[in-house]
Amino acid sequence: MNYAYYSSVALVSSVVVYLLAFFAHTAEWASARRVGASEAVEERELVTAGAGGSSGASETVVSREALTREIEGELADRRVEQFGRIGVMLTVFGFCLSVIGVVGRGLAAGRGPWGNMYEFTITAMVAVVAAYLIMVWKADLRWLGLPVTLLATVGNGLAVTVFFVAVAPLVPALHSVWFLIHISAAVISGAAFNVGGLLSILYILKKRAEDRGTVGGYLARIPGSRRIDLLTYRFHAFAFPLWTFTVAAGAIWAEYAWGRYWGWDPKETWALVTWVIYACYLHARSTAGWRGNKAAVIAIIGMASFWFNFIGVNLLVSGLHSYAGV
Repeated sequence: MNYAYYSSVALVSSVVVYLLAFFAHTAEWASARRVGASEAVEERELVTAGAGGSSGASETVVSREALTREIEGELADRRVEQFGRIGVMLTVFGFCLSVIGVVGRGLAAGRGPWGNMYEFTITAMVAVVAAYLIMVWKADLRWLGLPVTLLATVGNGLAVTVFFVAVAPLVPALHSVWFLIHISAAVISGAAFNVGGLLSILYILKKRAEDRGTVGGYLARIPGSRRIDLLTYRFHAFAFPLWTFTVAAGAIWAEYAWGRYWGWDPKETWALVTWVIYACYLHARSTAGWRGNKAAVIAIIGMASFWFNFIGVNLLVSGLHSYAGV
């Protein structure tokens, strides 16, 4: 059986399905925006009616229009739920295809599918979507579906079009149990960092709308900024110790492969930079003057640094980790 072929087909199919899920969640957000607009119009009509006296004809017209608005709001609310459920179902389908693709790649290579940037990216996308689906099941985080499906679409899309490389044996430096430990920890912590980064973006949008008094549309359907901020912190608090272990495991692996624990290789250096950024985030969360938007910005910078570490460094800089590039 040609596992490599079926792996590629499954991963390409996952990109299409994730894109459809993204469109479904986009429609969900758009429908919620119409619900918010309908409610705003209804509120203005009630205020106008109250200011216009007690005319019976006026009250009848307003009541009819209010009833119409209520019916339209209920229909729009149903559309929101339908699009949301379709988005989650498609995400689950895309996740299953991604898992098939990753497993098929591993079977084709006869090893763990983490030997290069292509394999790491598709595995990381599985971890990110898995974390999201678990939170949908446990904590009803469906409202995070739009950014997650966008990230999964872009991630797997880049993997199958730009980062793809044929199955090949591991280079000698990767034949170590510490390599498996290092990559596994990086994938799990990276998934948590990415979900936390996406939550930080939503936090900034929600907080800004709350400060302006313009919370409407889909933003009105997601938790308040304080709840989002707490969820963001929990994801980062879980991921940071694991990322610390990732860096330490990488150093032990480097001693096994190259005879030194640390050599300021570009990959090692940027992993340390990413660690420092997330350490700054956790410190900012414990400092009153840096909570809120400032801490969220640091988290977003950390997410960007994470992906530059695993993609940008491979593409732009040469070093001992160059085997992981395309």
